[in-house]
Amino acid sequence: MPLGRFIRARREAITPEQVGLPAGARRRTPGLRRAELAQLAGISVDYLIRLERGSDRHPSGQVLGALADALHLGAEERVHLHRLVKAGIVCPQSATTATEIRPTVLALLDRLEPTPAYVTDASAHVLAHTEGFRRLAEPVGLLDAPEPNLARFVFADVRARAVFPNWAEVADERAAALRAAADLGDYGAVMIADELSITVGAEFRTRYAKAAVLPSWTGVEVWAHPEDGELRLAYESLALPGADEQRLVAYLPVAAAVVSTP
Repeated sequence: MPLGRFIRARREAITPEQVGLPAGARRRTPGLRRAELAQLAGISVDYLIRLERGSDRHPSGQVLGALADALHLGAEERVHLHRLVKAGIVCPQSATTATEIRPTVLALLDRLEPTPAYVTDASAHVLAHTEGFRRLAEPVGLLDAPEPNLARFVFADVRARAVFPNWAEVADERAAALRAAADLGDYGAVMIADELSITVGAEFRTRYAKAAVLPSWTGVEVWAHPEDGELRLAYESLALPGADEQRLVAYLPVAAAVVSTP
């Protein structure tokens, strides 16, 4: 199995000194012993053997992310590891299908112009948006990907830390949203969580594992916008009926969102 061969090759290519272990003596094979890697990754030796031999073809993203951390994989190697995992998945749900958005929802987005607003699914993909949201999100890079994903941008795009001054809070919110959807059986959320566990590593896994609250439906986000400066945006989320767990999210400047009472 290519995944198992890759893990073994990386284990044999890394030295004990590189991971903070004593070199020892009389090593029969180069690199790390299986027991050493298993200990660093927090898994059993037997499980690591099954992975390397290809007898376990469905390791979780959390396990592979821990192995990637333990092996000190670089960004390109993490992406390659994730691709190997996807190549080995055989699941009828894994086929990508276009998510339909009702014409009435698209018409509602048109009526909301020039308000920044978008429709997202449970796995944080941006499915549709207003021109107002494009003007907000395009300059920061959020819409660069062919299939923009809010969680992927926050955790995997280095620009996100500059966009969100309170990045840690935003990251906790995105991780909590993915965890809540995955726990309810949303396959897309599980796949994104597995991907980020591998490609991002411990910084995502720790937040995902500790997520103990449901994501907020309303709140305030601070954006450091390259063209408009600091923006304080109040957001409201509306659940859309249907099996896809879609949400419509709209932003308003905080000052405009405050309604004074007589």
